[in-house]
Amino acid sequence: MGWEAVVNSEFDGGWSELSREAMKQIKQWRLSHPKATLNEIERALDEQLGRLRARMLEDLAQASDARHLDEQSAERTRCPQCNEELIGRGQQLRELETAHHQRLRLDRTYASCPRCGVGLFPLG
Repeated sequence: MGWEAVVNSEFDGGWSELSREAMKQIKQWRLSHPKATLNEIERALDEQLGRLRARMLEDLAQASDARHLDEQSAERTRCPQCNEELIGRGQQLRELETAHHQRLRLDRTYASCPRCGVGLFPLG
């Protein structure tokens, strides 16, 4: 399945549901905070949209071919410090935090450099 087909078929259902839930939560929050300042409204909106954004980011990153080192071109499988060819160390879960303090969980091929020991997850 090509990239466009994956994006169109796999993500739409989950994203639509999360989007509806975020809108519902924002509306409920606003009704219960009728005198909120613009800054308070913005923070509440960012919190809800941050959850949706994190899910979308996680899904898009997981769908990337770049998450597997063996699917990348030769120049992307070299150590950024010493240029030695990296060795794949299998799939590992990596947890990151977004700009809006949401947690991402990415399943990636981890690799390390046999010469200098640098370890990394692929980009993308």
